[in-house]
Amino acid sequence: MKNVIITGTSRGIGLELVKCFAEAGHQVLALSRNSQPVSDLNLKQVTALSFNLAEATDFETVKAYVNTHWKQVDLLIHNAGALVNKPFSELTPADFQNVYTTNVFGVAELTRVLLPNMVKGSHMVTISSMGGIQGSMKFPGLAAYSSSKGAVITLSELLAEEYKDSGIAFNVLALGAVQTEMLEEAFPGYEAPTTAAGMASYIFNFSLTGSTFYNGKVLQVSSSTP
Repeated sequence: MKNVIITGTSRGIGLELVKCFAEAGHQVLALSRNSQPVSDLNLKQVTALSFNLAEATDFETVKAYVNTHWKQVDLLIHNAGALVNKPFSELTPADFQNVYTTNVFGVAELTRVLLPNMVKGSHMVTISSMGGIQGSMKFPGLAAYSSSKGAVITLSELLAEEYKDSGIAFNVLALGAVQTEMLEEAFPGYEAPTTAAGMASYIFNFSLTGSTFYNGKVLQVSSSTP
């Protein structure tokens, strides 16, 4: 049984991941600004906390929960994401700040806070996007989003190097098109071949086994464009 923390659990892939880990008997701490969807599932061994990546005190709440109930974190899955879809000429500093707060700064801070609780064999998985892959196809309107997803890829690579002697693995899954609410925001009307539940199943298995084979790596998980 693993102690698993997942962010962005109110909908889409995050909500499906909670179900996957709960059904497999793992302990789950589900973090999202809206904790109600997870609470409504009434799943045994799942705790839902209201968590805002922009609120410094919320990080301490997570830390306190872990120290009180678990001590050890086996899996940390950074799934939360923010997206702004508008022409670059219309993007404001506040737009960039909001996207980077969730997609980059929040990932870094939650990792920093929880690293003392991670041990040899722990695995951090960051959910990025094909839009953050250098040389991949890029789309107008996603300058803030895609650049932030590139940033967390580099962050994960650096963490793998800095903590390579700890036995903790840091990997990134760069996702292609998955049928979620966020995809609809980025590409209205586009129908992806992959469901949120299907992708969650893949992430679930990779989180449990991927650290055996990968560290500091970016895996492109995409069967279609966008």
